[in-house]
Amino acid sequence: MSAPIAGVAGIAAVAVGAGLGELVGALVAPESRPFAVVGGALIDAAPSWAKDTAIALFGTADKIALLVGIGIVAIGLAFFAGWLQARRPPWGVVLVAAVGVAGAVVATTRADAGSLAWVPAAVAGGIGAVTLWGLIRMLRPREPVAADGPEPSRRAFFAVTGVAVGVGVLATIAASARRAGGAAVEAVRSALRLPAPAVAASPVPTGAELDIPGLARVVTPNDQFYRIDTAIIVPEVDPADWSLRIHGMVEREVVLTWDELLALPLDESWTTLACVSNEVGGTLIGNAKWLGYPIRSLLERAQPTADADMVLSRSIDGFTASTPLDVLTDDRDAILAVGMNEEPLPLEHGFPVRMVVPGLYGYVSATKWVTELEVTRFDRARGYWTDRGWSERGPIKLQSRIDVPRKQQGLKAGDTVIAGVAWQQHVGVTGVEVQIDEGEWMPARLATAISDDTWVQWSMPWTATVGDHLLRCRAISADGEVQTSDRAHPAPDGATGWHERFITVFE
Repeated sequence: MSAPIAGVAGIAAVAVGAGLGELVGALVAPESRPFAVVGGALIDAAPSWAKDTAIALFGTADKIALLVGIGIVAIGLAFFAGWLQARRPPWGVVLVAAVGVAGAVVATTRADAGSLAWVPAAVAGGIGAVTLWGLIRMLRPREPVAADGPEPSRRAFFAVTGVAVGVGVLATIAASARRAGGAAVEAVRSALRLPAPAVAASPVPTGAELDIPGLARVVTPNDQFYRIDTAIIVPEVDPADWSLRIHGMVEREVVLTWDELLALPLDESWTTLACVSNEVGGTLIGNAKWLGYPIRSLLERAQPTADADMVLSRSIDGFTASTPLDVLTDDRDAILAVGMNEEPLPLEHGFPVRMVVPGLYGYVSATKWVTELEVTRFDRARGYWTDRGWSERGPIKLQSRIDVPRKQQGLKAGDTVIAGVAWQQHVGVTGVEVQIDEGEWMPARLATAISDDTWVQWSMPWTATVGDHLLRCRAISADGEVQTSDRAHPAPDGATGWHERFITVFE
């Protein structure tokens, strides 16, 4: 029996097992589908440098890249299992079954695990093991034959193998269709009509949008807003089942339901959110109008004790973020958000409820699908990414970015424009300067900012001459800070440095 044919048997067995495991998961435990369990475990186990590298390489497609990587590793492991079963039975079958058992154990330890969380991985491992045993057995003679006797029927083997792969693929497609077709929460969201705000956000001021082609819009559409989180499968939380619990170092525990939250006077506000993994000049940042209830008002109900200094927010999928208590109780627009750009939160952005806190990176403040606020202390509890080497408090750093001319864009000589955005939420930006070819820093024209909690567009006219040019920008904050030239990677508390673009100008 050749190693390639045995390997094909392993791949077919794992394909049918994984596919049926995904289908069973979609039916009985969507949060525990095998690929989601493995992906979630890898994200949890990943050190900060690995997360940073993945986001730097793949951006918001990091989860797709992870799933593709898991698939490639699974194919390699399946091939090895087939070879092992052919050479050293029953160890190939044992390997496949053991992977299923390990997946079932991991699934039960996930924060959002239900009582049937173990079933999908167990089904995948069991069916994969039985199928592998049967396929390899087909390749072995049923009884001794002469040296020149007939070989086992490879035609039947490949027919069964093809059926196994087909069943696995169809089961995976059915699992995806089941999830899409059973999107009851999305239907609830689409039918939802949010209440009018008690305090409306100020309109986008005249002059805030420069209308320069290629420049990021001052308000980011929901479908273009960056998404970075730890959820392989987006949680689907029915608002009727949602509640928020405020507990810990408080005088009074508070529990808030969805209907109670919507009955409160909600505020609209503009806030730009940014990911701590955003490289200098990166796009993991966006600005939106949010609708929600001030977190400080809820904390007033709970009455934190005098020695508390942190709020540990917890998502339904187990993610946690550590936010300084003083940030949630000062005058900034830190809210429990239910709306984004005048519609209910999209599922992938935290529906039904998420946190929005100006001035902090998302990993310490922007918890999606939030269900708990535990009032505590930094010396008693740690957030998800703080436990993985990132800093505790995560204040936003002063940054600016060149959007046009685009990177490596071929540009014709003559009059053009250099433009971009700058930000330091809850501080504000009062100026941007541009440097061309190591020359003097020149002031750019600043658009009208919506508020200190949002980014602001800027532009500067430029008469481009033929040749290669180096463009740089730096921002000046409302408190007089000049953006530093010191280059630092995102870990552990945000990237720094001047953004620069190399541009070639042609005749």
